[in-house]
Amino acid sequence: MKIITGLPDTPLRIAAAQTSSVRGDVAANVATAARMIREAAAQGAALVVFPEKILTGYEPALIVSDPARYAVTETDPRLAPIAEACRTTGAAAVVGAAVAGRSADDEPDPDPAGDGRTELLISALVFGTDGTVLGRADKQHLFATEVDYYVPGRTVCSFELRGWRLGLGICYDSGFPEHARAAALDGCHAYLVGALFSRGGGELQYRTWFPARAIDNTVYTLLANHVGPAGSWDASGGSAFWGPDGQLVAQAPAHGDALVYADLDPAELARVRTELTMLADLPSGPATAARRHLS
Repeated sequence: MKIITGLPDTPLRIAAAQTSSVRGDVAANVATAARMIREAAAQGAALVVFPEKILTGYEPALIVSDPARYAVTETDPRLAPIAEACRTTGAAAVVGAAVAGRSADDEPDPDPAGDGRTELLISALVFGTDGTVLGRADKQHLFATEVDYYVPGRTVCSFELRGWRLGLGICYDSGFPEHARAAALDGCHAYLVGALFSRGGGELQYRTWFPARAIDNTVYTLLANHVGPAGSWDASGGSAFWGPDGQLVAQAPAHGDALVYADLDPAELARVRTELTMLADLPSGPATAARRHLS
């Protein structure tokens, strides 16, 4: 097993965008995302990460009823305002949505169940600084309330921005240690997750999982969380960053829309990896999951 150990040369400012989606209104949700990208870029953010399914919401029965209206595709013309915001500001973005299509590495099969229904995935679309959709990550670990509506993705992805290698997860993915570990083994310096964690048990989960994923792999971790009502959920906000030593770096309030920022620091990453040598001390063996590389 070869672990990529190179470090970036310069800091990278990232914003976690905390907001909620408008039920059944892709255009309104796209407009919110575009506005927040512009606001974050004005504060120096090179990348803005949004919550899970922020463009399409948390009403799976509604989405399944008319995927052409309530889900999106990578080439969806309704995404143009996000592309324009990235292109004009030079910021990249990771935006969550229910996506009509196939798992990123699958052969074409528009009707896999043979029942006339469109295949739906939970994905994170990666917009480059030129507004191009570079690709997407598909959620691998579906929550119990999702399995009747969505199919699990088979492959996750990493991408590079200004010398930083960034691995993506989606909500429940972050509860499985091997998911973030695969990113670390691929040389990622940060693990970025859009999610919906609800008040109560969800808050306990993210406060446990994200510091653990960070210190176990000596990577920065990010949570971009929904806030307020979303489908049948009451999302807990609290979007946050943790350092590669598992310490909380910055956090949004538990209520209301917010942009929370962190400057990923290569010197801090080097310091922590010098003191905490878990990656270097791993026994040799195969990586735990394949990852797609976006460019």
